[in-house]
Amino acid sequence: QVQVVEAGGGLVQAGDSLRLSCTISGKTLYSMGWFRQAPGKEREFVGAINWSGDSTIYRDSVKGRFSISRDNDKNTVDLQMNSLKSEDTAVYYCAASSTLGASRNLNEYVYWGQGTQVTVSS
Repeated sequence: QVQVVEAGGGLVQAGDSLRLSCTISGKTLYSMGWFRQAPGKEREFVGAINWSGDSTIYRDSVKGRFSISRDNDKNTVDLQMNSLKSEDTAVYYCAASSTLGASRNLNEYVYWGQGTQVTVSS
């Protein structure tokens, strides 16, 4: 059984930084992704990292501001968010994919965390 738990959300001001952490129990040889969902909107891809941690992909609006890293010894995946904007406000979800390569496809993610709220005030 794989469990995914996020932590690190909160209320920050525009321009601030925030780091989200995701801990995975069980099998860890998965690619991992971060998604977010704002009120009234569909869940959207934020970024992903492959199983070995040497390949990442991001949605265009966060490129250069967000970065994903993982530590397979600690079973953690982090999302570092810099230069936050009000439009980054959402519930952020960590998820484990059924594939080894990083993917933007929400349907490839099998195990999901409960989400953590990130609110950016302008």
